[in-house]
This record gives sequence, C-alpha cells and structure tokens, in this order.
Amino acid sequence: MKYTLEYPSELPTAPDDFLRPAVIRDVVTHAEAAGFSAVALSEHPAPSRKWRDNGGHNTLDPVAALSYIAGVTSHLRLMTNLYVLPFRNPYLSAKALGSLDIVSGGRLIAGVGAGYLRSEFGALGVEHGRRAELLDEALDALRRIWTQPQTPVAGADFAAVGPMWLQPPSQPRVPLWLGGNGRAAIRRIAHHGDGWMPIIADAEMAAAMRTEAIENLDQFGDAVNRMRHQLAAAGRDPDFIDVQVPCPKFDVDDVESVRRARTFIDDVERRGATWVLLHVDGASPQAATRFIDTVEKAIIDR
Repeated sequence: MKYTLEYPSELPTAPDDFLRPAVIRDVVTHAEAAGFSAVALSEHPAPSRKWRDNGGHNTLDPVAALSYIAGVTSHLRLMTNLYVLPFRNPYLSAKALGSLDIVSGGRLIAGVGAGYLRSEFGALGVEHGRRAELLDEALDALRRIWTQPQTPVAGADFAAVGPMWLQPPSQPRVPLWLGGNGRAAIRRIAHHGDGWMPIIADAEMAAAMRTEAIENLDQFGDAVNRMRHQLAAAGRDPDFIDVQVPCPKFDVDDVESVRRARTFIDDVERRGATWVLLHVDGASPQAATRFIDTVEKAIIDR
C-alpha cells in the first residue's frame, strides 16, 4: 500500500499558515521522510462563497504549488486531486502539466476530472452542461499531445497548426488518474486512465459532487470488479491500474481510532485499492508535522 498526504490547506478549518512557503516546505519534507509516496492538492480557481461557507477550503493553484514542492523534495510524487480539465484548452493543460512533470523529474500523477461546481464554471465562462464532453475531448487530446507531440490536435473549440515541442519525461505519458464514481468514469479509465480515484461517501455527498454514490466497502469492491472487467474487455491489463481511496479521518492519539483506520486500509486493499489518501491534523503546522511523524509508526511502517 502507498500513502498520499492531502496537503493540510485543503481542510476547511486550516489556518492560512499552511500557505506560507516555509510551512509548505516543512510539511512536505516531513511527509517524504515519513514514507509518504505523494502529496496531493486540489483545484478550485473561482469557487462560490456558498461553497466556501459550507465546508469548502482555501486552494493554491496546484501546478504552481506542486512545482514549489518539487523543488524542496527529491522523490515525493506530486498529485493533482483533482485538476479540472474542462476549465481550459487541452493545450494549456498539456503545457502546464507537462512542464510540472519536467521540472519535477517525472514525478507528476495527474489526477483529473470533470468538476462539479456550477458557479465555478460560470465564473470561468465554461458551459457546465458540456463538462463531460469537454473531459472526454481533453483526455483524448492529452494522450495524443504527449505521445505524438509533432502531430497537431484539433477539437470542437480548438485547432493547433503546429507541434507542441514539449514531451514530458514520464513515458509513455504523464500518468492520468480519473476521479468520479460512476460508470462513465470507469469507461474513461478503460480507455484513457492509469489510475482511479473514487470517493466512498453517502448519497447526499455524492449528489453534491454530481457523481454516483459508493456508500460502503462492498459497493467499492463491486465497482473495482466492474472496472477490471472493462479494462480486460478493452484489451488492457487490469493489474496495471492504481486505485486510490481516502481514509476516514482518525485521531493518532486514540488507539481505537487508529485501529479502525488500519482495518479500513486492510479492507480496501483486499478489495483492490493500491493507494490511500490520508487527511492529516490541520489545526496548525506543528499539529500536522506531529501527525505525520506519528502516522509513520502507527500506519505506514506497521
């Protein structure tokens, strides 16, 4: 099992201290030393006040922040969770993500998705109802731009006339991990994906994120099996795909809470998960690094 650190600024109650460069460096170097395999940041360039007041959080631009993190770490993978492809032209995504892969020495995992906040699409001038279409178009375009950079790519709203002149070090391309719980997400993984990032959540939360509900571990296992069957039908090796799930929050100072976290991790691993996303204590930078150091012994090194 591999572990991803959700950077603490992603928590609704996290103080702005986590946006300071020295704090970012301290947290991520602790995570690298503790055995985490990746650090993850999400993307919300223009969220609504309603979203922020109902559990939303501060977000840095993930490409900018992960580029900084690349410079202060040596082997920690850099994960976007999630980078919303419909927000922008596929060539802009290919350039930004490809550049991050270059400056990090091939450490990027591009977790991507369709997005869900209608108000955010409106703020960016993108039609919310087209997000699935734009995601499919972008996935196909990214694959072709990165693997055949000399061949111009065109879509419904764009058309290149020259080559990209940029090929990321990750070969054959930057790994693309897809978010979303539904059958459309699994279909996209079968055709384009290198990993899957579902969320185990109740129906209300899934509806808010405009995806299908995976409410328990049995449903998660069934969904993994569907994905594996579709991969096989598409002529791809089902064992090639990574699967990452978030671990429910737990208290590292509570023996029973840690035991439940370990049980959860063991259960999702048996059902096909290969990575687990951990939410650290975001009360303060000191609380976060203490949590990381404790998790190293309680979870990662067990």
